[in-house]
Amino acid sequence: MSKFQFKQFSIEQDRCAMKIGTDGVLLGAWTPINNQTFSILDIGTGTGIIALMLAQRSSAEQIDALEIEENAFEQATDNFENSPWNDRLFCFHAGLDEFVEDPEDEYDLIISNPPFYSEDYKSNDDQRDLARFQDSMPFGQLIEAADLLLSENGIFSVIIPFKEEENFIAIAKEYELYPIKITRVKGTPTTEIKRSLLAFNRKENHHFHIDELTIETERHIYTPEYIELTKDFYLKM
Repeated sequence: MSKFQFKQFSIEQDRCAMKIGTDGVLLGAWTPINNQTFSILDIGTGTGIIALMLAQRSSAEQIDALEIEENAFEQATDNFENSPWNDRLFCFHAGLDEFVEDPEDEYDLIISNPPFYSEDYKSNDDQRDLARFQDSMPFGQLIEAADLLLSENGIFSVIIPFKEEENFIAIAKEYELYPIKITRVKGTPTTEIKRSLLAFNRKENHHFHIDELTIETERHIYTPEYIELTKDFYLKM
């Protein structure tokens, strides 16, 4: 399905190796936003889904996105231009390493659904592998960039495999970025936790909020919590 229709915008994804998935929608809906969020950076934007969700959710005047893969960059740019918020959205065709070499701005929110298949598994599709593999954007590089680009009171938000959570938090701490909110996600009540949604800021906080989110009770029967989180976006929620 190349076109994906949300309540307030639509997304073309035929040129993107990584299609819209639950991870991106979860992160876009879950990420903390406040009325001091004037500038946002979405690292590795793919189709542009997360940046578009944040445009819908916030009044941020500047929403920048970063995408290294050419087809995805062109697709995200088109999706931004065809959205109701095209005056606030901009996509850079660059890798994170070149983007941080000459940073012009700090951001109040930095968000990323990073590539995280660090296992020794490669498909024969180089584009998809680039989109999925951690070796194209290691966690350390991502966290270092967040530290460099985040405003003093800014928030850094990611979704990663649950098994990487402890490691990611430990690296973030080295850069004095500390968790403020963690949600662990499982597909159904009986499956194991698969993902961690993590939000960080620069203030050490020993009493941050941790909870769990289950997506479905059974196939296509969504939990009230998941519906509540995503209802502003999905047409059928």
